[in-house]
Amino acid sequence: MTLFMFATGIENSYPTIHQGRTRVDEMDACRHYARWQEDFALVQDLGVHFLRYGPPLHRVWLADGRYDWEFTDQAFAELRRRDIVPIADLCHFGVPDWIGNFQNPDFPALFARYAGDFARRFPWVQLYTPINEMFICATFSARYGWWNEQMTTDRGFVTALKHIARANVLAMQAILDVRPDALFVQSESSEYFHADSPAAIGPAEFMNAVRFLALDLNYGIRVNSEMYRYLMDNGMTAAEYDFFMHARLKSHCILGNDYYVTNEHRIWPDGHTRAAGEVFGYDEITRQYYARYHLPVMHTETNYLQGERGDEAVLWLWKEWANVLRIRNDGVPIVGFTWYSLTDQVDWDTALREKNGRVNALGLYDLDRRIRPVGQAYKELIAAWRDVLPTQSICLQVPVILPSEFEEGFVQRRMAEARERRLARGSAGTLPGAGRSD
Repeated sequence: MTLFMFATGIENSYPTIHQGRTRVDEMDACRHYARWQEDFALVQDLGVHFLRYGPPLHRVWLADGRYDWEFTDQAFAELRRRDIVPIADLCHFGVPDWIGNFQNPDFPALFARYAGDFARRFPWVQLYTPINEMFICATFSARYGWWNEQMTTDRGFVTALKHIARANVLAMQAILDVRPDALFVQSESSEYFHADSPAAIGPAEFMNAVRFLALDLNYGIRVNSEMYRYLMDNGMTAAEYDFFMHARLKSHCILGNDYYVTNEHRIWPDGHTRAAGEVFGYDEITRQYYARYHLPVMHTETNYLQGERGDEAVLWLWKEWANVLRIRNDGVPIVGFTWYSLTDQVDWDTALREKNGRVNALGLYDLDRRIRPVGQAYKELIAAWRDVLPTQSICLQVPVILPSEFEEGFVQRRMAEARERRLARGSAGTLPGAGRSD
C-alpha cells in the first residue's frame, strides 16, 4: 500500500516525577485503558489508517524476559482486526521501576531484547518508533530536571542521550532481525534557538548543534568538533561514538519530526531560554533537518489548544497543513502528517512534571469522546486530500503492508528478499559493541 500517511496518536507517556515516587501515566489519565475499543473506532471514523500507538512499557515489561502482555495482546489484536496500521511506540519518556532511569548503562541492551521480543510476538507490525523524542526525553530527564532521574548537568544529559540513542539503534537492529522490512519513524522534536542579542549568538549556535545530537548519533552523522568535544568532556567514550558511526541503519528510517508553538526558543547570553512562539514555522525548520539527513519526512506531532473562540486549533491545523504542502511542493519528500493526539491530554500544560489532573483541550476528541471542531476539520481535510497526495512516484514509495495483508504470499516474499539483502550487506548480526555501554 502506498498512501500519504494521515495519522493520529494515543498518548502513552509514563515518566516518573518526585524522584521516581510518582508515575504520570497518560493512558490512565485519559481513560484509554477503559475505552480503548471506543478509541480505535474513533480512529476509523476519522478516516485515519495510521496510529502512533504503543504498549505501556512500565506495565508490560516486568523484568528482563518477563512480560504481562494481556492488555497489549487485546489492543493490538483489535488494531489488526480493524486494519489500522500501528506505528509502534515502544518507549515514551519513561522506563519501568526496575530499570530505574536513563542513567542505567544496562538499559540499551535490555531494551533491545524487549524490542525483539515485541517484534516476535507481533510479527505483522511493520512500523516502529522505538524511542519517542530522544532529544526531549534526555533533556527533560537529565538537563531540566523534570522527569525520571531529574538531573540538571551536562554529564547527566550526555549519559541519558547516549543510552537512549544506543537503545534506539540496538532496538532497530533487533526488530530488523525479526522483521527485515521494518520501517522506523523517528518521532523527534524539531527545534530552533534564536539569539536575543549579538552576545547570545554563541549560545544559540551551540544549542542549534545540540538539537541535532540524538538524530546525528542515531543516523551515524559525524558531529562537528565542538559537539565531539562536548560529548567526550561529558562522559561519552571514543568507542561509544564509533558504535554510532558504524550502525548504518539510516536506510530503514523515515525522519519523523514534531512541531509545536513551543519548539522555537529565544536564548540569552547566559544560556537561559524561553519559548519564542512561531517565528520560522514548520516549513523552514523542516528544511534544516531535511538538508542534514536527506530522508523522507513525516510530520509526526502537532496540536494546539481549542481556545476561548473555539477555532484556534482549527486555524493551527490549517497553518500546519499549509506548511506541509509548501515544503512538499518545494521538493521535500514528505510522506505523512499527524495531529497528536486522538483525545485531550491531561497535565500537558506543565509538560507532565506535575500531576494536577488538569485537562488540556488539545485532542481531536474530548475525554468524553465527543468530537472537537479540530477533529471535524481533520476528518474533512483527510477526505479532501487523501486521493490527491498518494506517494505514487517512481522515486518515492513507502512500502507499507496493511495488517490484513501480512499473510499474503507477496509479503512473505518481500520479507525474504529483505532478509537476503541484509545478509548480503553483513548487517544481520550483532552491531559492534552491542552490549552494555559503560
